[in-house]
Amino acid sequence: MTRTISIAPDKLPEPGARSLTFVDGRSVVLLNIEGVVHAIDNSCPHNGASLANGRLDGRILQCPAHGLRFDVVTGCVVGASGMCLTKLDVETVGE
Repeated sequence: MTRTISIAPDKLPEPGARSLTFVDGRSVVLLNIEGVVHAIDNSCPHNGASLANGRLDGRILQCPAHGLRFDVVTGCVVGASGMCLTKLDVETVGE
């Protein structure tokens, strides 16, 4: 089951940008890819490294610790499907 998080519109990143937020004590990275906001746990599934400052190239986010490259849209490692990010659905609330 995918978890949905609620974010105020003024907290959403602009297209091509990202932001780090905390939801219920959970560190979450918001990434705006071509106008669609994706939310992921700020933890690489390989070894738990923070992904917030990873290199973002289009929809590909690279883990700064070991270089794994994730497709933010699918959530999986580029070229493989065995290791995936924890993705969260985003719901905007308020004005």
